[in-house]
Amino acid sequence: MVGSKIFVAGHRGMVGSAIVRKLRSLGYNNLLLRSKDEINLLDQEAVFNFLKLEKPDYIFMAAARVGGIHANNTYRADFIYSNLQIQNNIIWGAMSAGIKDMCFLGSSCIYPRDCPQPIKEDSLLTGALEKTNEPYAIAKIAGLKLCESCNLQYGTRYICVMPTNLYGPNDNYDLNNAHVLPALMRKAHEAKVQGGKEMIVWGTGAPRREFLYVDDLADACVFLMQNGVREGMYNVGCGEDITIRDLAQKVMDAVGFEGEVIFDASKPDGTPRKLLDVSRMSNLGWKPKLSLIDGLAKTYENYLENTKVTL
Repeated sequence: MVGSKIFVAGHRGMVGSAIVRKLRSLGYNNLLLRSKDEINLLDQEAVFNFLKLEKPDYIFMAAARVGGIHANNTYRADFIYSNLQIQNNIIWGAMSAGIKDMCFLGSSCIYPRDCPQPIKEDSLLTGALEKTNEPYAIAKIAGLKLCESCNLQYGTRYICVMPTNLYGPNDNYDLNNAHVLPALMRKAHEAKVQGGKEMIVWGTGAPRREFLYVDDLADACVFLMQNGVREGMYNVGCGEDITIRDLAQKVMDAVGFEGEVIFDASKPDGTPRKLLDVSRMSNLGWKPKLSLIDGLAKTYENYLENTKVTL
């Protein structure tokens, strides 16, 4: 990859910005970065023309419409349409332009709601999806199957990465659209600043989730592209999970909020458990570097810096 031209789609998002940080730390400076104002990824003609003109050597496909359980369940049509359109434009545009190397970012929500734990890559399409995020999951499944089909028919090397729940710099803290961890962090911070005595959390607190600091995901993506892995689908996570109840307490500890957690069981829990089998990545010699405790501390520090809150 040294000296290569690299397009990072979605470079301003949490995942894309982490990939940019990782690439730059390794000395990759010939990066193609385009904002929404410069190229609308929903516009097929614009994307195709861009890829044919620039013809990057590598693509990291981190552009997506994302959100937490509320956003996924509320904006169902928007999520499936936008993600299908963006993926199709970039993947097919890359293949048409003769671009052979791509890392496509999927999501662990592609797996069946009730499949055996930890979840292996071959659990895909073995059962029904979690209803609350089904449109997003279907879009991501279509993307990885398009990559797989291009590899088989056209000889491309489109690697598909399925990350677990992510957190870290540039996350979304909007309570209407955020994933669970950033939502908890914002709630704990605001309760602390306002002198509150409690923090309300959706659901029962019983579901178990696995969390990975986003810079570790970026490291995994670059690792796969650098090491010549030919094709396939790879779970990326830490291999350990935690209940939402325990996560809420760890977030409160990181923030310094000493109040009580109140669980609103009238709200949906989502999938009961979602722990990835990460043996494929482990067998390649990759593993994450940052613990959850250290990751939460770094994330809260970044949250304070970017929200400009004075305590």
